Amino acid sequence: MSAIDFVKMEGAGNDYVYVDALRSDFPWSRAAELAVAWSDRHFGVGGDGLIVLSKGERAPVRMTMWNLDGSRGAMCGNGLRCVAKLARDHGHVATDRFVVETDAGDREVEVFAADAHDPATCLVRTQMGPVVTGPAVRIEILGRQLEFVPGDAGNPHAVVFVDDVEAADVAGIGAAMQHHVAFPDGVNVEFVQVVGPDLVRQRTFERGSGETLACGTGAAAVARAARQLGLVTGDEVRVELRGGLLRIQLDGTSLAIVGPARTVFAGTIALPGREP
Repeated sequence: MSAIDFVKMEGAGNDYVYVDALRSDFPWSRAAELAVAWSDRHFGVGGDGLIVLSKGERAPVRMTMWNLDGSRGAMCGNGLRCVAKLARDHGHVATDRFVVETDAGDREVEVFAADAHDPATCLVRTQMGPVVTGPAVRIEILGRQLEFVPGDAGNPHAVVFVDDVEAADVAGIGAAMQHHVAFPDGVNVEFVQVVGPDLVRQRTFERGSGETLACGTGAAAVARAARQLGLVTGDEVRVELRGGLLRIQLDGTSLAIVGPARTVFAGTIALPGREP
């Protein structure tokens, strides 16, 4: 195998390189290496990481992901929507509602009709399963006290509420928190500004990727944390991200995300050579 087919997709600006391992062979032992090479925005395809679609053991399809630094990720809400669209587009499922197996558990998805003005885009609803948040925690970071709400959406989150999300030191604080003793495995850090009773603005520093234009699991944790603190009301929270808008639907402990999934382009890329 010297080259492999891929599809570049994005959900609210959270973009990944997708490989359909049901259509062609995939060198699983090289996944981490390929995630780094292909995610490079100058010398590769460009993206926030690599996601592989394959056959599930308990579900029709499975999603497996790697961040752009080659580390393994358990869940990506935006990536899950794109996997759902890819599985439907490639004919691996016969219905619009089905289950996708992930490292964080099985997740039900539903693919809606394509956008009439942009056939490459459709809306997808994904069940995120239980999303939990805890009481606020205060730590010292970069020489000052920082308060955050810890969350778990199949991956770890720290939700920081700020007055002005555009002025937040996302890169500095986000990077520093990856090395804090409180987060031995790293953490996704959300910086959030409450705009109204059902609207928040969010920026995210993702572990293994840095700041991304969107984070679906982060948006779910943000909605749960804001609801916990009484900062938002109602059963749906709109989350404005730099790459677009997500709607978080709250139903008990389970949350669902409704947002776009778009195919950007498809192609074939050579497998990088290995050092002798």
